[in-house]
Amino acid sequence: MQYFWLNKQDNNKKLIVFFNGWAMNQTPVEHLKKENYNILVLFDYRSFDLDLSIFEFDKYDKKYLIAWSMGVMVCNLFNEYLSSFDKKIAINGTAKIVDNEFGIPSKIYKVTTRYLNEKSKEKFIKNMFQGGILNPNIKITRNIEELKQELVSIENLRIDCELKFDKAIVSTLDRIIPAQNQLAFWSNRAEIEQIDSTHCPFESYNSWQDLLC
Repeated sequence: MQYFWLNKQDNNKKLIVFFNGWAMNQTPVEHLKKENYNILVLFDYRSFDLDLSIFEFDKYDKKYLIAWSMGVMVCNLFNEYLSSFDKKIAINGTAKIVDNEFGIPSKIYKVTTRYLNEKSKEKFIKNMFQGGILNPNIKITRNIEELKQELVSIENLRIDCELKFDKAIVSTLDRIIPAQNQLAFWSNRAEIEQIDSTHCPFESYNSWQDLLC
């Protein structure tokens, strides 16, 4: 795993930890107004050996978890660091990311992994956006082999203890993780907010505060 401080000021007493989606870095959320939040972006799930204790979460007065897409599953690995956060929000993801009922259908996921190339990667990314138009501000810097390793790593991931989320935001037009599968997963697990958007919904928001509302 890698991390990137999207905002870090010594006088900020509020923290947002953002678990990103597959293939992504900080660019999908760079436009969001940061206000007085320190914002830590976690990404690149080829391995899960990052020691979260280095970030000293306890020094913050308020702590918030926002997880998107495959990051919703990955963040469950760090239950001991995140369970005490003041609010936890999942966006277009579940803790069972490769699942015929609650995530991406297994056959589709395996085909995506096996035949991943530059053309199929671009198709996948375009499916994340309204009208299949790729946001030019979003940059993917890792190569195909690294992205394939990340898919395999996530498929092999097993969660022993799920985090309790406060809210799940589900895009009704999600073409990556079917909305009906997300709704089935979050039923009786968290408050559900359905929005008229696609898998990458961040263009619909102006600030991190908007996501926390």
